[in-house]
Amino acid sequence: MLAQIIKELRKKHKMSQEELAKQAGITYSTLIKIESGANDNPTIKTMKKIADALDVSLDELTGRK
Repeated sequence: MLAQIIKELRKKHKMSQEELAKQAGITYSTLIKIESGANDNPTIKTMKKIADALDVSLDELTGRK
């Protein structure tokens, strides 16, 4: 679920995986693992960075509205 939400938000913002990783200040490989579901439990720090880069709240990022 998390992987799908991040992917959808990234596409909505017309960002590549590389662009999102760079804006979030995380490694490209970390983002790939999260989006593919290989890492389904990223740290809260990583989640906050992704949420900030996508301009959404952590609740939105995790599917809670």
